[in-house]
Amino acid sequence: MMHRGAFLTAKRDLDSDTTWLKGDHVYLSFFGLNENPFSLAPDGRSLYTSASHREVLAQLRERRGLVVLSGEPGTGKTSLLLTLRARLHADAAVAHVFNTTLPFDGIVEFLLEELGIAKPEESPARRLAALTGFLSERERAGQDTTLIIDEAQNLDVPTLAQVGMLARLDGGTIGKRLQVVLAGSPELEIRLRHPDLQRLQDSIELRCRLRPLDTSEVGDYIRHRLLIAGAPDTGVFGTPAITRITQYSRGVPRVINMLCDRCLIFAYADATRRIDRHIADHAIADLKDGGHASPKRFAPGRARRILETAGIALAGALAALALSLLRGRG
Repeated sequence: MMHRGAFLTAKRDLDSDTTWLKGDHVYLSFFGLNENPFSLAPDGRSLYTSASHREVLAQLRERRGLVVLSGEPGTGKTSLLLTLRARLHADAAVAHVFNTTLPFDGIVEFLLEELGIAKPEESPARRLAALTGFLSERERAGQDTTLIIDEAQNLDVPTLAQVGMLARLDGGTIGKRLQVVLAGSPELEIRLRHPDLQRLQDSIELRCRLRPLDTSEVGDYIRHRLLIAGAPDTGVFGTPAITRITQYSRGVPRVINMLCDRCLIFAYADATRRIDRHIADHAIADLKDGGHASPKRFAPGRARRILETAGIALAGALAALALSLLRGRG
């Protein structure tokens, strides 16, 4: 069963297009950064709360019963859910399911394990009985319990129907014992229209939609990420560059991060601490190219610095491979 840390690492790797340019982010010291400001790993700590994020967070904290959160890929749903977890009451118990390849029984087993009442040797019926008893005790104590299922669009119809049953364990006082949050891409909304999910549809108390950033928010988002990463100067990106990034990304944070990361690499290669439209155009061209930027398109000095970056990346990869082989022999 995949745990939270492993999933977030896997999600980062799947969402990113790691290239030979990135290395160990050798530009960090050049820009005075403590960490990569534009990492693709979901991280509630660095979440920029746009108007849409604030609206969705406020709705989720109202503790409705069955909630559906949808948004285009890359809009920051997982980071928002991690932020929600951090902002819930200290007594709240939260199980966050990332592995949506699990069958329903696997989800229940994971939920029990996360809540500290794992019963792996019990039958599915006894596990549900144990969960119902646990939720009843927490309800009497005035404590909240939330189940979050990320990437829920990957669940098949029978599993979604059974998940809907979890929200009805309390027999009519929906949301009192267990809040269930189904989060996913717009495909989730389409899947929920299946005829076999009519009862689940009728149980949904709240639908939230996370929107991309507005045009006016992209610049603030970039500066926020730089500030969190410890940048001594958050004005690295000029207005023309931000405008170009806004146009291409359409406000999707994941695409903004990918472009900004490339911009920092190319600015480092040019030995400049100011990112203009020209650098942003190169970053967009590189992203369109699939991250296979050729040093031939750059001036000799710039090409040399990019190749130095690539060399560090290659050395790091070889060292990691050697360490893995040594561990395998041990």
